[in-house]
Amino acid sequence: MKPIRVGLLGLGTVGAGVARVLLSHREELEEKTGTPVVLSVIVDQDLTNPRKGLNLSELPLTSDAAKVLDEPSIDIVVELIGGLEPARSFILRALANGKHVVTANKALLATHGEELYAEARRRGRMLAFEAAVAGGIPLIRSVKEGLAANRITSLYGIVNGTSNYILSKMTDEGQEFGRVLAEAQAQGYAEADPTFDVEGIDSAHKLQILATLAFRTSVKLKDIYVEGISRITPQDIALAREMGFRIKLLAIAKAVNGLLELRVHPTMIPESSPMSAVSGVFNAVFLSGDVVNDLMFYGRGAGQMPTASSVWADIVEIARRIAAGQAAVPQDLPVLGRRPLTLRLMEEVRSAYYLYVSALDRPAVLAQVAGILGRYEISIASVIQKIRHQAKAVPVVMMTHEAIEGAMQKALLEIDALPVIVAPTRMIRVE
Repeated sequence: MKPIRVGLLGLGTVGAGVARVLLSHREELEEKTGTPVVLSVIVDQDLTNPRKGLNLSELPLTSDAAKVLDEPSIDIVVELIGGLEPARSFILRALANGKHVVTANKALLATHGEELYAEARRRGRMLAFEAAVAGGIPLIRSVKEGLAANRITSLYGIVNGTSNYILSKMTDEGQEFGRVLAEAQAQGYAEADPTFDVEGIDSAHKLQILATLAFRTSVKLKDIYVEGISRITPQDIALAREMGFRIKLLAIAKAVNGLLELRVHPTMIPESSPMSAVSGVFNAVFLSGDVVNDLMFYGRGAGQMPTASSVWADIVEIARRIAAGQAAVPQDLPVLGRRPLTLRLMEEVRSAYYLYVSALDRPAVLAQVAGILGRYEISIASVIQKIRHQAKAVPVVMMTHEAIEGAMQKALLEIDALPVIVAPTRMIRVE
């Protein structure tokens, strides 16, 4: 049988893992595909630095991307170079040349997905991206195919291992954010520039992809509210635990009464929730469907071999189609529903809130704060007044009942304008 020929763009961490899987699992992959799969060309700008588990002299290496993108014998192009360009141009060129594409590039899909999906449809080719969200967890395929009979009603995800590692270490050891971040960078869990991870941007990329699939609605990155973890303090984490909660960076999508809310932010969740036990660099996504009810997906959300596993899942699926002479169909890609949801503004979202108010030790401070909250129809569920931690400041910790986000933001502006308030009030949403 004619072998399926694969061209690999990028021999970085994940690309090297993809090559290692083929070398160690060739026989199983061919059995599952029904035909031989050959890694014909590997493109990278670095042709000399060693990669663990690989002998570079035995690999078909080149620095010329045209030998993958324009070579007629290549059936599947695997894009693992990352970033927006030249990745976008390379994928468009591969599709134009009649090749199927596999990518793990969540930033590219979140930014230019609609253009790439449209081109794949126009060319009658598959564009697969299982590895773009949650590493080795088979989440994309589950949402797209395994849950086809469901209307997805909500999903909550820990989808960034770096932030989860930092929050886990802060929770377990009581350390400050900056110190744990430095440790994460030293151990390779965080990039030299960690902004995408710790400020929630990476999670927003993944939420955009998931929400587009799950809710069959066009989602733009700008429509997702994003807030990171850099302002979370050990005091917040300790107080959350005292009240029976843990703090996680969650990607949240909810469909309520025809409206879709999309947000990424630090969130207090009950310690009794399975999600609260997800620690370190692991990922988890909790999903609800109207037929299947609740599901939780858990596993390694990043790393060389877990991500390579998902890349190979896509390669095998496409290779099976090619071997069987089956054409790509529009439903292989995200399809918008006939009644897409309307996006809900962040100001209209309802949530409970944790507030950390730092005030001077004066009479009636609590009454002033409570009065402002009351004017905005925000009711207090509980109050903890801690011992003085500055010369004249007393921290007052409040948990509210559900309230409207816009009202809370207005109330915080008034509270922080009070003469007795010595520092901006810290607020964390509660789910």
